[in-house]
Amino acid sequence: MTNPTDSQTSRPRARLVLEDGTVLVGRGFGSANDSIGELVFNTSMTGYQEILTDPSYRGQTVLLTQPHIGNYGVSNEDEESGKLWLSGLVVREACTRASNFRSAIELSDYLAQHGVPGIDDVDTRMLTRAVRDRGEQRILITRDMASTDAQLVAKVKQAPKVADVDHVLKVTTQQKYTWDRGYESTFSPKPPAASGKRRRIVAYDFGAKRNILRSLVACGLDVTVVPAETKAEAVLALQPDGVFLSNGPGDPAICRYAIDAAKVLVHKLPVFGICLGHQILGHVFGGKTYKMKFGHHGGNQPVIDLTTGKVEITSQNHSYAVDPKSLPDGVVMTHKNLNDNTCEGLRHKELPVFSVQYHPEAAPGPHDALYLFKRFVDLLDGVKV
Repeated sequence: MTNPTDSQTSRPRARLVLEDGTVLVGRGFGSANDSIGELVFNTSMTGYQEILTDPSYRGQTVLLTQPHIGNYGVSNEDEESGKLWLSGLVVREACTRASNFRSAIELSDYLAQHGVPGIDDVDTRMLTRAVRDRGEQRILITRDMASTDAQLVAKVKQAPKVADVDHVLKVTTQQKYTWDRGYESTFSPKPPAASGKRRRIVAYDFGAKRNILRSLVACGLDVTVVPAETKAEAVLALQPDGVFLSNGPGDPAICRYAIDAAKVLVHKLPVFGICLGHQILGHVFGGKTYKMKFGHHGGNQPVIDLTTGKVEITSQNHSYAVDPKSLPDGVVMTHKNLNDNTCEGLRHKELPVFSVQYHPEAAPGPHDALYLFKRFVDLLDGVKV
């Protein structure tokens, strides 16, 4: 319920414009900048700050289906990167006053600080159904009330699509660094069990979330993070025990530099991939990826581990998927989405390589899949998984 002391009527009007010609008028918050992104909806009940700071959202405008957003403010320890990567934020009602002892800044001020516009007081259920029915499409958020609807729709149609840009190169680190921090919050889960010997790995940063790096450290690994375009030879020169391929934004087929490096590394070292890293491994083994109609974005996706028969509720954020029919006989699908039967995990029959499409580190989301980090450690220890 909106705080009665908030002056809702004083907030500026804003327009939301879809490339199919839909135009809605709502209230602006956050930055006054115009922005164009590809509209996706996220069904997580909480965790908007982790979503805002996830590099995998670069080029996308996020619609949150939870209707009341911003009520617990923004806490520094919940950030998944050092900035906001999404193009814009769409919500039913943006809370203008947070109530949480952990909060350091209000949501609207946080968005404004990072140059990201938001819009609320629009029909988010209608927009969600539009994405489900017609697929992801470009969207403009603007406070321009003078231009005609036709002018704004034309502006949206002239903008590049997510698939037209290599977003990974926009979000990756520019230099190698060491990450040595495990879980940092008192609200973090119990770390996966670590083996007796610490292993050294190299993590490719295609847009890596901090909680992935925290999870790797928490289960007993020493982590060196490298830029996305790092050659396989440079990784091997570091003499790691294994390689991790991170999540990231955009179309995996564009990332030829990552695919070429991974083609070498899978024959040299154990490799674990998450999200974009999973899709890259699909390409490495001769498979294909495809653009999903509206993707999976949320903390409530049911997945079955086909190797154990156990079902887990997972956190997901992807618009592309691996086509399991395109994979060779040497690669096995290990996980399947129970909503639409899409591929959620792979394992090579001979090489020590596996991957999952979803996010076992959560942030936000459930912790059902943390066992996968232990599975990676076992692989580094020579245990067949």
